[in-house]
Amino acid sequence: MKNPTETMFETAFAEDTYKGLTTYPKYLLSKYIYDKNGDKLFQKIMEMPEYYLTSCEYDILKLNAESISKSFSSDSGFDLIELGAGDGKKTKILLKELISKKFHFDYLPIDISRNVLEELEESLKKEIPEVNVNIQEGTYFKTLEKLSEYNTRKKVIIFLGSNIGNLSHKEAVEFLENIAQAMSEDDMLFMGFDQKKNPQTILDAYNDPAGITEEFNKNLLVRINRELEGDFDTDKFLHWESYDPETGTAKSFLVSKEKQTVKIKKLGLDINFDAWESIHTEISQKYDDSIVHWLADEAGLKVEKSFGDKEDCYKNYIFRRK
Repeated sequence: MKNPTETMFETAFAEDTYKGLTTYPKYLLSKYIYDKNGDKLFQKIMEMPEYYLTSCEYDILKLNAESISKSFSSDSGFDLIELGAGDGKKTKILLKELISKKFHFDYLPIDISRNVLEELEESLKKEIPEVNVNIQEGTYFKTLEKLSEYNTRKKVIIFLGSNIGNLSHKEAVEFLENIAQAMSEDDMLFMGFDQKKNPQTILDAYNDPAGITEEFNKNLLVRINRELEGDFDTDKFLHWESYDPETGTAKSFLVSKEKQTVKIKKLGLDINFDAWESIHTEISQKYDDSIVHWLADEAGLKVEKSFGDKEDCYKNYIFRRK
């Protein structure tokens, strides 16, 4: 195994993979699942009957589109900035409502995946050509550095899909703090939070019988094989989900089924796995009102309003600066 100081990393993916697989316990960052194949797999996940998050939020937006759109509006127009835009399926509900009400706005979808952004831009040209769209490629944290530059009129920052759940509470507070610092008094944040619920419902959402979520997580190993010349045998790893109802934390792991060594040529690494040793791949945090209010308070924000589905399985909150 090479010393990290002797290793020249060609990409952030290479560096983060090195760090994750040479520490204990081992981990890989979930953001790297989202290459072209990962994007397609996630779109399949969102269509699964077990993955309630998409349908719940879709219903919330559909039922409350008029009320939500009115809260976005401003006499001088506004910039609609979406973090982690993905395929924009749910956002299009709001875009159609905003266009129908003749509100003046620019739509700036941001995502780590250039591929998914280009597909979104193309679909908008066909479905809602009236929308003025300006795609932005980058991570959430890089994007936050630019947010304060949009200061000539109201900013509406939206973050759907409970993507905040991919962050620990400490990371979420830091993330929300950065958003709050970039917001003026008139700006608002509209964000989705998956709620605590029957633990079995949550486990089923991340452990579907069709194995799509398993393939999604294993795409990390496939990507390492392709881009870093690794020799992971994905069949030798078990996809495992856990959920702690006390903390509201769902975690995903890839567990080695046997004692094995994996070579990653471009990193000059031989990674040894004990039988049943794990790689942590994802976190998906679940919330209730008290946690959301606490996160907001810690970050210098306040909850102005929330919208839930019939069973409060999922909620979208409007935040403003304190």
